[in-house]
Amino acid sequence: MDDTQQAEDMALETPPPFFIPPSIHETALLAGDSYSHFSPVPPSLLPPPDSPPSATGPPCALGVDEAGRGPVLGPMVYGVFYLPLPLSDPLLRTTHHFDDSKVLTPAVRASLMQTLCTPATDLHAACGWAVNALSARDIGAGMLRPGLAAYNLNAQAMDATVELIRGVYARGVNVQEIYVDTVGQPVAYQAKLERVFPTAKITVAKKADSLYPCVSAASVCAKVTRDVALETLWKGRGRGGEAVEGEEAEEESMAWGSGYPSDGRCVTWLKGNMHPVWGWGPECRFSWGTAKDMLEAAPAKGGGVKVEWPVDEDPDTHRLTDFFVGKDEEMDGDELGTWFGTPAGLEAF
Repeated sequence: MDDTQQAEDMALETPPPFFIPPSIHETALLAGDSYSHFSPVPPSLLPPPDSPPSATGPPCALGVDEAGRGPVLGPMVYGVFYLPLPLSDPLLRTTHHFDDSKVLTPAVRASLMQTLCTPATDLHAACGWAVNALSARDIGAGMLRPGLAAYNLNAQAMDATVELIRGVYARGVNVQEIYVDTVGQPVAYQAKLERVFPTAKITVAKKADSLYPCVSAASVCAKVTRDVALETLWKGRGRGGEAVEGEEAEEESMAWGSGYPSDGRCVTWLKGNMHPVWGWGPECRFSWGTAKDMLEAAPAKGGGVKVEWPVDEDPDTHRLTDFFVGKDEEMDGDELGTWFGTPAGLEAF
């Protein structure tokens, strides 16, 4: 993500939310858990109830985009949005003016999301959507796995994308075209998705959120969910999972700002709210350099506790039975043969 895009995201980070979408799972957010949310599939996108098993609904376009890839605080949210192919431009662009979420104000984004979630509206009747919220805790835990087991952000993003698209297929939607916004190499990303979804026409492109209406709509779903999730985490931090509103004037505006490392408010909050042992709560991505550098520097500055983990010098010299007998206990004969007791000779029979 370049500096210009990051600055745009920071400037458009949502203040107190205008609309809380159903994709906000408060319990999971405050527990630091990742989760997925799928909207109900509009009946118009499914085969009639009396259709044969081989029947399919209308061909649909599906767009994919994310919000919150760069912040040190809060989840990264992947969103998908699908609707019939002929409706993509007239409904999304002409009627409702969807665009890349970064060029829309928080109020406009929230209004579009509310319309999408309101029964009896044209968007609700013809469109479906889903999000995958990858928690800061899970992102950090994956990236900090040792050695070759490390689960980098690109791999996590790919898996989130595949899970969402598979979820839409599993719900009976006839997805024929898939459009994906990417910050990496489009060719490699597209090749991976084509192997997973060989029956769909797949287009992966940079700035797809401004080129393809369904990606713009996915961008709005992801961004609104991400912003309200960050607000939910702010209100619920340090309260045992209970979000409390209105206790302090500070609650009206998130003191940690946008959550981006380049945001001075975020860095100031991290420095002023670091626990000497545990660092921060599930809202923080400990794998980010901003957090790691603060934690490593804290003990020298008297603001943290350095933990030394014992090193097992001879990890490969243990015998299986060492876990079941004392080190000084002498064993007769074969150690595995006596594991379940003394062997019985033929005279026992």
